[in-house]
Amino acid sequence: MGKYQLDNKGKAAVTKYHEKNQPAKFDKKQHLEKLRAEYLKKKEKTKTNRKIIV
Repeated sequence: MGKYQLDNKGKAAVTKYHEKNQPAKFDKKQHLEKLRAEYLKKKEKTKTNRKIIV
């Protein structure tokens, strides 16, 4: 056996640790929807500003 080999109990502990400390999954659809909403809000704001200036 090598110096750092784990038994079944150790492997389970490592797996549990990594599952717990994993970053949240990236949801592409939700991210795109958020960007779209921000873009539309910004576009709406610039339209109102142009009407006031012109």
